[in-house]
Amino acid sequence: MPLASTALPLGTVAPNFALLDTVSDKLVSLQDVVSTKATVIMFLCNHCPYVQHILDELVQVAREYQQRGVHFVGISANDVTHSPQDGPQQMRELAREKGFPFPYLYDQTQQVARTYQAVCTPEFYVFDRNMRLAYHGQFDDARPKNETPVTGRDLRQALDTLLAGGQVNADQKPGIGCGIKWKTQQEAVD
Repeated sequence: MPLASTALPLGTVAPNFALLDTVSDKLVSLQDVVSTKATVIMFLCNHCPYVQHILDELVQVAREYQQRGVHFVGISANDVTHSPQDGPQQMRELAREKGFPFPYLYDQTQQVARTYQAVCTPEFYVFDRNMRLAYHGQFDDARPKNETPVTGRDLRQALDTLLAGGQVNADQKPGIGCGIKWKTQQEAVD
């Protein structure tokens, strides 16, 4: 059953983080990915069919907008006890296979996902040049079982508006996808 993202208030300042990049094996912080144009923080994972459905176009969108000064970062927060295919080694393999042009970070404690109030994958957060939330929602209307082409329309519109110096329309569709696989209370303590 797909989940919809919750509404983190627009204007929220991006919460800080420092997580391991599964490709470079380096710690990457929010400051490392901040852009003076726009910054896209994406909650992704390997196994989710909703992520898999948009992944090739997402890589294309990231490449295209990076040339315009937008920075991207992907974060996976799934508990590997329940979803072993979302572990750091598998994340590294997927990032290399697809040629991710952005860091793919592992949120092992799930604290970053909780701070961002992320609930599903894929879920997109776009922050303006002042690192205030301008867009939080879906990539586009495409889903694994519908005939809608994967274009990245919603994310593109938000980025184009910010790059043109405008304010993103507050009427935003939530991200829809697989729920983040949370650790149980006992696992979180161990």
